[in-house]
Amino acid sequence: MVKRVSIKNHSAEANLFARRAFITFIGVLVMLLILINNVYDLEVNSYEKYQTRSNENRIKVLPVAPNRGLIYDRNGVLLAKNKPFYSLSIIPEQVKDINETLAKLSAIIEISDEQKADFIKNSKRTRRFKPIELISRLNDEEVAKISVNQHLFPGVLIDARLKRYYPFGDLTTHSLGYVGRINRKDLIKLDQEGKADDYKATKDIGKLGLEKFYEDTLHGTIGHQEVEVNNQGRILRTLSYTPPIPGTDISLTLDIELQMIAKRALAGKRGAVVAIDPRDGGVLAFYSNPSYDGNLFVHGISSKDYKALQNRNRPLINRVTKGTYPPASTIKPLLGLAGLDNHTVTTSSKLWDPGFFKLKDGKRKYRDHLKWGHGWVTLEEAVMRSCNTYFYDLSYRLGIDKISETMAKFGFGETTGIDIYEESSAILPSRGWKRARYNQPWYHGDTVNIGIGQGFWTVTPLQLAQSTSILVNKGQIFEPHFLAATHEPIFSEIESSDNIGTEATEDTAFLSIEKNIVPFEVNEKPPIKLNNDRNWDIILETMHKTVSKPSGTGYGAFRGTTYDAAGKSGTGEVVGRAQDTDYDATKISESNRDNAMFIAFAPFNAPEIVIAVAIENVAVGGGGSNAGPVARQIMDQYFATKKLNSRNNDTSTD
Repeated sequence: MVKRVSIKNHSAEANLFARRAFITFIGVLVMLLILINNVYDLEVNSYEKYQTRSNENRIKVLPVAPNRGLIYDRNGVLLAKNKPFYSLSIIPEQVKDINETLAKLSAIIEISDEQKADFIKNSKRTRRFKPIELISRLNDEEVAKISVNQHLFPGVLIDARLKRYYPFGDLTTHSLGYVGRINRKDLIKLDQEGKADDYKATKDIGKLGLEKFYEDTLHGTIGHQEVEVNNQGRILRTLSYTPPIPGTDISLTLDIELQMIAKRALAGKRGAVVAIDPRDGGVLAFYSNPSYDGNLFVHGISSKDYKALQNRNRPLINRVTKGTYPPASTIKPLLGLAGLDNHTVTTSSKLWDPGFFKLKDGKRKYRDHLKWGHGWVTLEEAVMRSCNTYFYDLSYRLGIDKISETMAKFGFGETTGIDIYEESSAILPSRGWKRARYNQPWYHGDTVNIGIGQGFWTVTPLQLAQSTSILVNKGQIFEPHFLAATHEPIFSEIESSDNIGTEATEDTAFLSIEKNIVPFEVNEKPPIKLNNDRNWDIILETMHKTVSKPSGTGYGAFRGTTYDAAGKSGTGEVVGRAQDTDYDATKISESNRDNAMFIAFAPFNAPEIVIAVAIENVAVGGGGSNAGPVARQIMDQYFATKKLNSRNNDTSTD
C-alpha cells in the first residue's frame, strides 16, 4: 500500500501568518494608542485635578487660633487677660513602656486613676506619633518637678497654652462673665450663624456676660499654616504660615476700685449694687453678692465645685440684672412726678395722715409705717419722710392706667438694653398684665399697694438706677452700657520669604503700627416730655431734702458728706402681713424678712453718679439704715478718687 505524503502550501501559510501578524499589530497599536491617550488625559487634561488631590494628601492646611482680646477697666486696669498654663502630654511611639512611665510619673506628681484610664483610652484611637494629653492643668510646682527630671522621661513633654484668666476673680464675674469649652450646643449655633470655620482652632467661647456679648469683637480672626505630611499624617515641614489676627481689646466704663468698695460694703449680705454715670449711661460699678470665681469655669468646673455653688445664697444669680425686688418707697419720687404732671396733686396740696388709709367702700386699713401717722403732709414732706398714706391716696386717685403708662416711660417692665444678655424685664403690673397672668380683674386695693412699690410690682436694681438716671437728666435717656472703647490693632505686612518654613509669630509676620482707639457711640433714646418741665426740679428737690434734712429718711446715711447728694430709701416687704400685725424680724424666717433699697445721685446740681442698692432680708432697720450706707461708701470712693486725680493733674501741669 502506497503511503501518501501531504505537501504543505507554504504560500498559503505565509499569507495566514501575515494576516494574523497584521491583526495582532493593529490590536497592539490600538491598545498603545488607548494607553497613550489615557496617559495624555492624566498628565495633561486632568493634571490640575490630580495634582490637587495629590497636594491634598501631601499638604495640609492647619488652622491657628487667634489670641483673645483683652479687657480693661476705665483706668486701664487689666480685668481679663490670656495667661499661659501647662499640660502634660506623652508621645507613645517615643516611650518603650507606657505603664512603667506612668508609674514613674506618679512617683513625682499626683496622677489620678481616672486620668490614667482616659490616657490609655485616648492612646488606642490616636496615632502613635501624636502627643496625647495626660494632665490638662499643671501647677508651678508640678512643672518644676517634671522639668528637673525631664531627661528621665523621653516622649514626655510639657505643653504651654494661653487660657483666659480673671485677675480679680469673683469681683468681676457677673459683669465680665467667663469663657468655657465649646460644646455641641455652641457648635450648632456657630454653624447656623455661618461662623463654624472661624472656630476650627478655638476651644473656648464666651459663655456669659461681656465675654459672650462681645464674642465677635474679642475672638479675632483665625490664621493657618500649610504643612507637608507623609502618608501617615506626620508633619515633615512647614511650607507657609499666615498668622491669626488677635481679638480686639476693649475698655470698659467699669471702675475696679468702686467694685472693691461695693464688695466690701456688701460683705456678709445678699444683694446688689449698680452705679451709672447719668451723663452717658456708662456703668461705673456692677456687683452682685455673693459672687463666684469665673476662673473655675475656664478649665471646666468639677462637679464638686459646681455643687458647692448651688446653695441657698444663689451666687450664680446676677442680682443686678436678674434679681427682682419690690421697689418699695424708692418709687415714690416718680409717683409724685406722675401726680404733679397729671394735675392730681400740687406742691401746696396737703393730706391728713392718721396712720392709715381706707378705701371709701372698704374695711381694710392700709397702714403707714408710723402708727400715729404724720399729720398734715405735702408732697415734699411725703417723699422726705416716706409717708405711705400720702401715696396710698395719690395712687388711688391716679389710677393704675396712668401709673403703668408713666412708669413704662421710665423703663420699668422691660429690659434696659445693657450690653449683657442676662437681664430680666421684671414686672410692671397693669390691668392687661393681671388678666393675662391670673385671669382676674384689677381691684382698687391692687392700685393702693402699687402706690408704695409693693404688690405685683417688681424691679431690678439696674432698672432702678436707670429710672433715677432718667429722672436726674430730666427725661433724657441713655442706655446703660459697659463698653467705653475698642482698641483695634492696625497691622502692616512684612513681605519676606525668610519666615517660610519656620514657626512664625505675630511679630515676624506683621508689624503693629498703632492701636486705633474707637470710642463707644452712646445710644440715646427719645426723651420723656412733661406737661410742665418745672415738675422735674420739684421732685429732684424732694430727693435732695431726703438726705440733707434731719427729718429725711436718708439723712443719717449721708450726714457730713463733702459732696451734695440726693436720694430715696425704701423697705420692701417680701411676704404680706395682716393689717394689725407688727413687723418683728426676730419672729420670722430670714428668707421672709424685708429687703432694704436705696437710690442716690450726686452732686445734686450736676449729677455724675447714680446708685441703686438692694439688700435682701435685713434683720434690723430699713433702706435708710442698711442700703443707704452702702451707697454712701461708693460715692465717697468716687469723689475721693476724683479729687485725687484733680490734684495729680494740677501737679503735673505745674
